[in-house]
Amino acid sequence: MIFTPTSPIGIFDSGVGGLSVLRAIRAQMPEEPILYFGDQGHIPYGPRPMEQIRDFSEAITKFLLARGAKIIVVACNTASAAALKYLRERFPAVQFVGMEPAVKPAAETTQTGKVGVLATPATFQGALYASVVERFANGVELFQDTCPGLVQEIERGNLQGGETRRILENALRPMLAKNIDTVVLGCTHYPFVIPLIREVAGEKVRVIDPAPAVARQVKRLLEAGGLRNASSGRGEVRFYTSGDPNALKSLLPVLLGESGMVEGVEWVDEVSIKAPTPA
Repeated sequence: MIFTPTSPIGIFDSGVGGLSVLRAIRAQMPEEPILYFGDQGHIPYGPRPMEQIRDFSEAITKFLLARGAKIIVVACNTASAAALKYLRERFPAVQFVGMEPAVKPAAETTQTGKVGVLATPATFQGALYASVVERFANGVELFQDTCPGLVQEIERGNLQGGETRRILENALRPMLAKNIDTVVLGCTHYPFVIPLIREVAGEKVRVIDPAPAVARQVKRLLEAGGLRNASSGRGEVRFYTSGDPNALKSLLPVLLGESGMVEGVEWVDEVSIKAPTPA
């Protein structure tokens, strides 16, 4: 595989959550062209078996590489937990950047020693989360919640509605009663409801969005490999979805603040993807 500075960054997620990472990458590197794949036909990933998520992730990686991606961002905590190690072994010539719950910065800055973590079941069950907790959470008490239904509400664009608030209150109220002062967002969908989290938790509780740190890591790797785009213009973003292209297109201005071309793709089976057809 030959990568060039003008090649695009490839990003994928189970749905629109990875747009929070795309947004952070756009803020730091607006000149970079981007390919974004939202696997909305399979959402949510959280309750699925790890092996199935790994198969999805491999097929999507192949899809993005076939379209020239110079680096792959696994902008999904669940897919990172299930597949990141496997992808690096399967594609040794490709650089991958994944997600891990930001337990380290939370543990370093908490004053009460009590931290809330919001993530999917697969993330909590994964070896990656266990490793992060073991390495960085000594002396810190973690309170976990899987926020059932929150991903689906965000996929509908329901960022402020009653059901979204109910889910967050159910997750956060017991944690607040335990005196947490920090909330770690362990799912890329969740940054889109940070304003509502702050309403529920109060302004004194720190909310950690890992997306800016992920964007910085992407930038470092591209610079180290001589793959930063030197253009002064704004890079094009192309969107692919295995769900409804029109639904994704309608959410882009809400979640991303910009629009773009959205193409629909089809899964032939769980390990291969059909070429896209324009929406």
